[in-house]
Amino acid sequence: MIKYSIAVDIGASSGRLILGYLENNEMQLKEIHRFENKIVQKGESFCWEVDKLFQEIINGLKKCNEMGIKPDSIGIDTWAVDFVLLDENDQPLTHAVSYRDPRTDGMMEEVFELFSKERLYLETGIQFQKFNTIYQLYSLKKSQPEILEKAKSFLMIPDYLNFLLTGKKANEYTNATSTQLVNAFTKKWDHQILNVLGINKEMFQEIHMPKTSLGNLSSEIVSEIGFDMDVILPATHDTGSAVLSVPEQDDSIYISSGTWSLMGVENYFPICITKALDYNFTNEGGMDYQYRFLKNIMGLWMIQEVKRNYLDEYTFAELVDLAREAKDYKAIVNVNEDCFLKPDNMIQEIMNSCVQTGQPIPSTPGEVAKCVFDSLAACYQTAVEEIEEIFEKSFSKINVIGGGCQNELLNQLIADVTHKEVYAGPVEATAIGNIVAQLISLGEMNGIKEARSIIKNSFEVKKYMPTTTVTN
Repeated sequence: MIKYSIAVDIGASSGRLILGYLENNEMQLKEIHRFENKIVQKGESFCWEVDKLFQEIINGLKKCNEMGIKPDSIGIDTWAVDFVLLDENDQPLTHAVSYRDPRTDGMMEEVFELFSKERLYLETGIQFQKFNTIYQLYSLKKSQPEILEKAKSFLMIPDYLNFLLTGKKANEYTNATSTQLVNAFTKKWDHQILNVLGINKEMFQEIHMPKTSLGNLSSEIVSEIGFDMDVILPATHDTGSAVLSVPEQDDSIYISSGTWSLMGVENYFPICITKALDYNFTNEGGMDYQYRFLKNIMGLWMIQEVKRNYLDEYTFAELVDLAREAKDYKAIVNVNEDCFLKPDNMIQEIMNSCVQTGQPIPSTPGEVAKCVFDSLAACYQTAVEEIEEIFEKSFSKINVIGGGCQNELLNQLIADVTHKEVYAGPVEATAIGNIVAQLISLGEMNGIKEARSIIKNSFEVKKYMPTTTVTN
């Protein structure tokens, strides 16, 4: 009897419910429901509308019932680092503030005065980004200490959505590691760091691994949607789920390409050496206690903002075509500069960067788009060189997964600048990895190795070879 799983995959701009199941040893996917997600301003803060997101999950499950589909399980993944704090009555104490909010400006440097950068990296192995959870919590401690005093439960965004479904509180491992508060070796909350920063360790939940069942839906939710099912933890950090869908692992670097680009390799132990610190690589948790040794790169957020700044006059496909036509334009910006994190105008920031670095200023939509794609490819090339230096070996191929793998221009640029074979696909990487964790938990798959074999046979993967002449 076929078992059906629902992946709830919520990214920075949209969310969807995707049904997944095995048929004739191939994975089948069906989109059930899609909805918008965006950052909104509430007071002086930029926030996520988590209650609306939860309602969209319920709407999608109601659609399942209307279609005569009653899944056996559901799993939720989202972006990392952001959280909700609950009081003693399980009510949110604040809005779900976004990592793009400026409240963490300067917080990283203040934390380093209490806990050195080198020691923090040795303990956690996590990349230094100013929006990491540790700096968000420290900002709260400074600006609204009464909030942390009242907080009884710390739940990351997917943890909170799971709580609304089941009434059960748990912190999932892959997402917890992104906080920079989990010890890379004990795999538990690092009480020493929390004590030094004066953050209440009692509000954190027990850390659970992907494939863990939280049990059934609450009776209220069952009454609302018309059926019950098992709530299973996938890798709730979307990148953790996406990496599970990489069909080729031997001698390969992956890029999980979306709003962010996550570029790295899988490893069985954390690499917390000085060189990894200097290059700002992270050791995020993966399923079965594997580590995702990767670098967080700004990603397609830049072209998303460029599209918005042009008032959506051009589709993404049209911007790619215009970039191809602007083949004679050449300029590279550092995509990881803070100025690109949440600018008022992305196009203007790109132009400013070109001025500051003495490069030609893009004057057409095609030139702006080409600058973005060339800059991303250049950043990927640098990351490849750093990975190969750290591992003291050469990797022969790069797997691009996620929505960004549909950008054929960028895929070819990656092949050209890195001189490596590029394999693009599967597109629905995060939802696939989410479903994999559920199907393994349900006994439909034996483990990651079998899952990847099934994925390889189920989804299209395109190959790109480097051209003879390297072009930008």
